[in-house]
Amino acid sequence: MKVAVVILNWNGKALLEQFLPSVVKNTPEATIYVADNASTDDSVAFVQQHFPQVKIIRNKVNGGFAKGYNDALQNLDEDIFVLLNSDVEVTENWLPPLVTQFKDPAVAAAQPKIKNFRKKDYFEYAGAAGGFIDALGYPYCRGRIFDHLEQDLGQYDDTVDIFWATGACMAIRRIDFFEAGGFDEDFFAHQEEIDLCWRLFNLEKKVKAVGTSEVFHLGGGTLNSMHPRKTFYNFRNSLFTLIKNAPAKDLFWKIISRMILDGVAAIRLLLLLQPSHTLAILKAHFNFYIHLQKMMKKRKNPIKKLRYYNIKSIVWAFYVHKIRNYKNL
Repeated sequence: MKVAVVILNWNGKALLEQFLPSVVKNTPEATIYVADNASTDDSVAFVQQHFPQVKIIRNKVNGGFAKGYNDALQNLDEDIFVLLNSDVEVTENWLPPLVTQFKDPAVAAAQPKIKNFRKKDYFEYAGAAGGFIDALGYPYCRGRIFDHLEQDLGQYDDTVDIFWATGACMAIRRIDFFEAGGFDEDFFAHQEEIDLCWRLFNLEKKVKAVGTSEVFHLGGGTLNSMHPRKTFYNFRNSLFTLIKNAPAKDLFWKIISRMILDGVAAIRLLLLLQPSHTLAILKAHFNFYIHLQKMMKKRKNPIKKLRYYNIKSIVWAFYVHKIRNYKNL
C-alpha cells in the first residue's frame, strides 16, 4: 500500500522548523506532503530549501482544517492518507503499526497514542489513546476525560476498536475518506474528525487505536486551547455532529438535554470569571440554530440498531461520580 503523510500548514514556519525533521527522519515508508493553506509567511520557501524531498501542495485559500484537507487530498493517489498536525513529533517506527491495520478491509481509519510533547509521560488532549462519545455526543478519550489527562503507564498499549480517531494524527483509507464525503467544510475546524468517523461508523467501517505507535503533540499550535474561538467551534461542531449522524430516536430530547448542559457549562465558566467563553457557548448555540435546517439535510440514514456510544453521560460520570480515568467508567 502506498502511503501519503500530509501536513496541513498555515503560517507555521516555526512549527515546521521544530517538528518536520522528526517526520522526515522517521517516515521512510511514505511520501511526505506539506499542504499549504495560502500562507503569507515564508514557510513554503523554508520547506523547499531545507527539505526538497517533501512535496508541496498549494491550496488557494485558507479554508481551515476541513477544506484545507479536502482540497489537498483530492489529487493524491496513495492508498492511505496520514493526516498529521504540523505540531507533532513522530517517533521511530511510528507508521508501520498504523498501516498494518489496513490489511483488514473493514478498517477505515486508525490513530496512534497521542502523548503530550511538553510532558511526555502523559497523554495529550487531542485524541489521547482513542476517542468515544456518550449518548449526548460529548467526546472523551481513553487517557483523557474533559481536561483531565492520564499518565501513560502502558494501560493503552493494546489495539482496539474506537469510535473516533483524532485529526492530529489520523491514518485513513483513501477510498473510505471519499466514500464518507471527506470533512464537512461547514465545521471549518475542530471535531470534524468525529463527524467523519461517525459517518464511517454509519457505513459499518471500523476505526482503530494502535497502542504500539506513539507520537507527541504540542497542542494549540494554531489555536490555543484557552481561546474563546476554540470553545465556540467545539460546542457548535459537537451539536452539528449530533444532528447530522445520531439515530432519529430521541434526537429531539438529546438536543434539549444538550441545551441544558451546555447552559450549565456557560454559567460555570462565568462563575470562573471566563465571560468570553460563556459568550462563545451562547454564540455556538445561536449559530447552530441558524444552520439547523442545513445540517438536517446532511443526515444520511444513520444506523438505528447498533449502539454508537459507550456510556450515557460522561458529564455525569466526571462531575458527579468524580471519575477521572477511562478504565473506571
